[in-house]
Amino acid sequence: MLDLIELNKRFDRAFDKKQAKVLAEVFFGAYSDLVKASDFNELKTIVKDLAEAQKRTEIELRELVGEHRKTRTQLGGLSMTIGYTLEDKAFKALPALLKKDYGLIVKEKLKRKFVTDNKGQPVEVNIIGQADQNGQTSVIVGEAKSQLSKNDIDAFMRKKLNRLKGIYDRIFPILITYMISEPDVEEYAKGKGIILYYSYDLES
Repeated sequence: MLDLIELNKRFDRAFDKKQAKVLAEVFFGAYSDLVKASDFNELKTIVKDLAEAQKRTEIELRELVGEHRKTRTQLGGLSMTIGYTLEDKAFKALPALLKKDYGLIVKEKLKRKFVTDNKGQPVEVNIIGQADQNGQTSVIVGEAKSQLSKNDIDAFMRKKLNRLKGIYDRIFPILITYMISEPDVEEYAKGKGIILYYSYDLES
């Protein structure tokens, strides 16, 4: 019979150190209590099976992680496609909506483009264009989200509006969505001075 140290070394090859230590102590104790050879062989078989099962579990886990990454990538691509489709509709519908609702006259075709932020870095703005309102020029800055949350509003302010402060004198922020994720999202956007339109508004 192997001593406790040797047992621990052997178990350490198939299990982590804590598991190996516990198994070594159990086996050593069992042998000390005169476990029959046949029983001990059965225990060795169980340990071997456990080690094999652990290897199969690790393989399955790696495969699962890989599939999860693929799914996240696919969902991310789908979300971008939905957002761009909504923005494309907004390019056509917003001039009439903004004129009717806010007296805002869009002076140029709305588009999606990169501009330079207040730190000299490029930032992609999904909806941008100049417009006149009561004799003053404003720059429309917007984007679309398939399902809008308060976190999305905060991200829009942080990643777009705050970075464009000082670049344009007057910014007219707009968000477009299919639906909101919480009942108070509309009020939250309004409190931040952001205009919110739904997809069905673009159809009118």
